[in-house]
Amino acid sequence: MTQYFNIHPETPQKRLLDQTAQMLRDGAVVALPTDSCYSLACHLGDAAALDKIRKIRGIDDHHLMTLMCRDLSDIGQYARVDNSQYRLLKLATPGAYTFVLEGTKELPRRILHPKRKTLGLRIPDNRIMQGVLEVLGEPLLTTTLTLPGDEEPLSDGWSIKDRLEGKLDLVVEGGWCGTEPTTVIDLCEMPPTVMRVGHGPLAPLGLC
Repeated sequence: MTQYFNIHPETPQKRLLDQTAQMLRDGAVVALPTDSCYSLACHLGDAAALDKIRKIRGIDDHHLMTLMCRDLSDIGQYARVDNSQYRLLKLATPGAYTFVLEGTKELPRRILHPKRKTLGLRIPDNRIMQGVLEVLGEPLLTTTLTLPGDEEPLSDGWSIKDRLEGKLDLVVEGGWCGTEPTTVIDLCEMPPTVMRVGHGPLAPLGLC
């Protein structure tokens, strides 16, 4: 049975944030709101949970997974970042951007792109997700909650629970997140390459 938490988007209940973080530590796959769509999330080191997410999404190990981080100190630990890359990251975060970077040896190989050894990293501007990350004390492995055959991501907690009852451990209802995914920017080579134009505007980054 899939559990369902209704967490206030502006003043998240700490009791529910604590329970969500504990379930993630224990191996749960959770649907969480962000500042750009809902995401499927699991603990970074949980191989079984990652396999479950890939099965739900219908994706293989070539699909770019995203490390959801609380702040830039996490990104420095898990990705190789030089000064020019860091300046752009600082300008754009928190926000609805996913940055493709080369992962460090701190990360399990199974979450990196098998050829490029890259992954997405992102710092969300969402109080619920930030609250869970704060309680958890480490990043989460995530991907946008778009189901096979759907053109857009699922956009509210009840729809997610209805579609994925029994396949997820927990759905966190946090209000409408929209259906536009993040803007994806590849920082592996400079100047950056915009891989997808999404919710995050390009003009503030000087990339349009």
